[in-house]
This record gives sequence, C-alpha cells and structure tokens, in this order.
Amino acid sequence: MGAGDGFRAPVAVIAAGLASVLGLSWFWSLLALLGVYLCSGGWWFLYVAACTIKRDVIGLYVLLRVKFFMDHYTRTRSTVPSIFAQQVALHPDKPALIEESTGEVWSFSELDRRSNAVARWAVTQGWASGDVVAIFMESRLPTVALWLGLAKVGVEPAFINFNLRRDPLMHCVGASGARGMVFGAELLDVLLEVQGSLGSLSLFCTGAAPGLVALDSLSAQDLDSLLASCPHTPPAVTHSKGFNDRLFYIYTSGTTGLPKAAIVVHSRYYRIAAFGYHSFGLRPDDVVYCCLPLYHSAGNIVGVGQCLLHGLTVVIRRKFSASRFWDDCVKYNCTVVQYIGEICRYLLAQPVRASESLHKVRVATGNGLRPNVWEAFTKRFNIKRIGEFYGATECNCSLANMDNKVGACGFNSVILPSIYPIRLLRADEDTMELIRDSRGLCVPCKPGEPGIIVGRINPHDPLRRFDGYANQEATSKKIAHNVFRKGDSAYVSGDLMVMDEFGYVYFRDRGGDTYRWRGENVSTTEVEGVLSSLLNQTDVAVYGVSVPGVEGKAGMAAIADVTSDFDCEALLRDMQSSLPSYARPVFLRLLPEVDKTDTFKIKKTRLQKEGFDPRQTSDQLYFLNSRSGRYERLTDGLYSDVMQGNVSL
Repeated sequence: MGAGDGFRAPVAVIAAGLASVLGLSWFWSLLALLGVYLCSGGWWFLYVAACTIKRDVIGLYVLLRVKFFMDHYTRTRSTVPSIFAQQVALHPDKPALIEESTGEVWSFSELDRRSNAVARWAVTQGWASGDVVAIFMESRLPTVALWLGLAKVGVEPAFINFNLRRDPLMHCVGASGARGMVFGAELLDVLLEVQGSLGSLSLFCTGAAPGLVALDSLSAQDLDSLLASCPHTPPAVTHSKGFNDRLFYIYTSGTTGLPKAAIVVHSRYYRIAAFGYHSFGLRPDDVVYCCLPLYHSAGNIVGVGQCLLHGLTVVIRRKFSASRFWDDCVKYNCTVVQYIGEICRYLLAQPVRASESLHKVRVATGNGLRPNVWEAFTKRFNIKRIGEFYGATECNCSLANMDNKVGACGFNSVILPSIYPIRLLRADEDTMELIRDSRGLCVPCKPGEPGIIVGRINPHDPLRRFDGYANQEATSKKIAHNVFRKGDSAYVSGDLMVMDEFGYVYFRDRGGDTYRWRGENVSTTEVEGVLSSLLNQTDVAVYGVSVPGVEGKAGMAAIADVTSDFDCEALLRDMQSSLPSYARPVFLRLLPEVDKTDTFKIKKTRLQKEGFDPRQTSDQLYFLNSRSGRYERLTDGLYSDVMQGNVSL
C-alpha cells in the first residue's frame, strides 16, 4: 500500500485510537497523525493532489455528466436517430452539414428528410432490423444521410475503407455479412476489378451520371433516382432497438490479421461523441471542420457526432488538403478542427499564408500530436486549446487531455484512481503478453514504466462495456481474465503507454502486429500475406520502423530467399494494385532467410532493432522515393539524408 492509500484509510478510526491510547484531544490526535504521514513521505501525495485536484474535478464532472445522460437514454431506449430528432426539433433550419467540394448546405431538417427517404428505400428492399449494408464511398453529405437513414429502420451499415482493393476489400464485405452495398461512382472501377467475387450482393451506386453504362455490367442500380421517388416523411418504426443495441460497424486493423468489423452500438457512438464535446469545451454554436474520412470513428463519430447529438454545424471535406486547410476554415467560419498527428505536421510544412492568421479556430481535437509538433502548431496558428485523446473504436479505456498538458493523450486520477478503472500493466517486450504475479494477477506499472493500457469490463455499464467485433474469436483475443482480481475481465488494447506521477498518460507505441502510418493502422499480417502472394509465397516479415521527425512508423518489409535479379519495380507495380498507398513498405530488405520460431512464426525483434541502417547489415536495402515513385538502393548517403529529414517520405 502506498502513502496515498494510507492517507485515505479511515482517518477517524485512527485518530480515535490515538486519542484513546495517548489521552490526546481530537485536534492533537489529527495533528500528530498528519505529522507522521508527512514524515513518512505522504507530503508527495498532498503535493500531487494539490497540483491535480482542479483537473480531476473537471474530469469527474465530465464523467458524471456523460454517465447521467447515458443512464437516461438507456432507460428511455433512445437511439442516435431519436436523439438527432431532438436536434431537428430545436433548430430545423440551422446548417447541419456543409460539403466543401460543392458548397452544398443541408439544414437539420434537410438531413432528416433525406435520411427518411433512405429509410423508406431500405424497407422497400426487404431489409429488416439486424441486416447489414456496406457503404463504400468517399466522404460526402450523402454518406451521413445513408447510414442515418438505415439506422432509422434498424439496418446496420458497415463502413468500408475506400482505399481498399481486391482481396482486403472483399474480406471486409464478407466479414460483415452484408446483404447489399452502396458505393460511390468514384469507386466504380474498383468494383469492376472484383466483379466476379460480388456474388448475389445487391449493388447501388450514388453520384453517377444518368445512364452510366458500366452500372449495367455490375447489375447495379442508380440509388439517386430511387431515393428521388421515395417519400421524405418519417418511416414507420420497424425495430425495437435500444441504446445498447448495434448501430453500425467500423473496421479496424487490430493487432493481427485482416481488418476486423468493430461493433458500434448506439451508446458507444454517444459516449465517444459526448466525451469529445464535454472534455474540450465545445459549444452548440461551434462549426467543426472535418477532413478525416467518414469510415473512421474520428470522422464519423467524433466529428459528425457533434452535429447529430449536439447540434453543431460540421463542414465535410472529401480529402485533406494542407494548402486549402486554413482557407476553408476562414471561408466557413470554423471554430473547431480535427486532426491526426500527420495533419499538424503537414500544415507546419506549408508556406506562411494570410488565412492561417485570419481564422477563428480555438480548438483542435484529435490524436497522435507529438510534443515537438504540438507547441510549434499552437504557436504558429494561434490555437488556444488542443483536445488530444486516446481511444480505439471498440475500446473501453479511452482517455482525454482536458487541460492542455503538452504531449499527454489523457490522464487518470492519482487521488481516486478507481473512479475510472483503467490501468497500465507490465508486458513482455517481445511477446506483448501481460506479466503476472505469484497470484496469477497482472502487475501494474510504476510511474514512468511503459505498459499496456487496459480497461476493466462491466457488461452492465455502457461506459465499461466491450462490444467487440463481428467475429467472436477476434473478440475473445482482446479480453484478459483475472486482471485486477480473480474472476474479472479487461479489454487489452495492445498499445504501450507511460503514466507519470501526476497521472498524465503518454502514448509510447502500438504493440502486436500493427503500426500506424499516414493516420492509418497497418496490419503487418495483412501486408505480409499480400506480398508473399505476389512473390510466389516467399517468406516476408513486415514491421514498422521509426524515422526521426516523422509521426507513426514507416513500413519495412524483409523479403527472404531473394534471387540476384529481384525486380523491385515490378513488385511496386503489383503493390499499387493490391495495397493502399499507406500500406506499401517504405523500406525493403532483401535477405537469405528470416528468423522463425519453432512453430514457424516469423521473429521480427532483431529486424526491428536493426531498422533500415545500412551499417547494421550486409543485406540489400531499398527506399521508396515518393518523388521519383521508385525504389532506390539505400546507400550511407541516402540513409543520412532520410535521418536528417532531407528526403520526404
């Protein structure tokens, strides 16, 4: 038991004992007790408490407020569509969504009418509550109307990453069990590539020019014309879903294998959006600039959720543009912007322009902002508040930085740590397995000691639930038992964090077989499978390597048993049609063989430690030059340029 725990013991009982034994008054007994406590080092706890009490009180207020509304919505069996209906009633003519590319503005009532048409169309297709429909399109206003309308009749959308191609694409469609798919006309060629694998899937296209012949070859229908003939009045309620029932699926790379369909229930959607709203001081009159894809929870929940649940206006941009970012913010009077760490770095790399000092942005919210970029970003662009947070779509151990602590992704109270039952636990560096003590329980980390963040599971509490994935086996792999005490269970994130003595938490690394690059989670297992197939089942080890001054980890592939005439350019051409750009390895290593375990699992520890330094190995190393669009031999000189930031990745 630590000093803080001792101070929180039943003080009245101890003081009474002193008064009885020593014959002292209550006042002198308490004073003596305080003196003993301070002399034993308890002063540090008092110091920490004094430094963090304001932060903790704010955090407790936010937690209780969100919990109050979640309990209310649970009792009333509310859903995201029903909460949105309240916002429509409050301000039907207020702008809800703005599409940057077209300048189109939808009011709350317009979004409601369009989603009603989608709901009625879904019913005519024979889809019922619990059926799944895949959405495969770039970020546009119809994306929101589609999933919101489907949710109104209990149909569950599955958001497919529009960067996916071929096998990974079909895996995601199949994993959801989708009965139909709505795709954007901009992705028509992608679907034509997998035409033979679509089976009996009902296809609908939005955004296509009238009479597009290619739709006939896919047996796809023009959704826009179908919706134009549907009534815009509310559909009859055809489901009995409540606050803790399924809303939609968002895919995540996870720690192993192909993308997994993470289950998002209505309460989780509300929880994520509400914590963002209350933690970072957002207001109903704010205008949010969202340039993140809507197949991500960051864009669709943290961003669009502020519109649907709290009545904010959200500006949607199809794709991030560093050169247009601040111009857009000025044009639409944005007061809140969303980011991932890479976005902030890209903005800093832009030449100074007038709009960056004319905007009204006061809050930037997101994750992955490095400390050295953090301060430069806030100073140059005069951003008053950074709302950094940590959390995966499916996790129950989200964190939020509520007091602008540079570099921290959140905190947990040192004074009352059990209020929010998350912990950092010791893990084996190589296997990422949780380390256990003699009792079989997990071992908490000390301040400054890296560990895996976990959250205790309580299936009866919407704040502590873990809804998992569509695949039950994948769900089971993320749950550990006998963690805090015998018989309990916890969600294991796989992410390495560090907590300081004040309870601030700092992101350290992504464990397992996933690394983050260009704002995307990259599954090494998935990329290994693609590369191995392209190279006639050659052994391939894929892993992330750190590059100075760059967020995330760049992908590196070690390819075994390579012949002297290995063609890097041919491999790159094949990868361009099989992998999204962020999943293509930046570095290649050609070697005789890769290390394996006795069970034939590839060992990556040595490869990761050696990285892409040509001085560490005699193997051939290559670097993907983004400017020339080709792999170049990684010499000592080129290695030095990469390390010094003279070459763009």
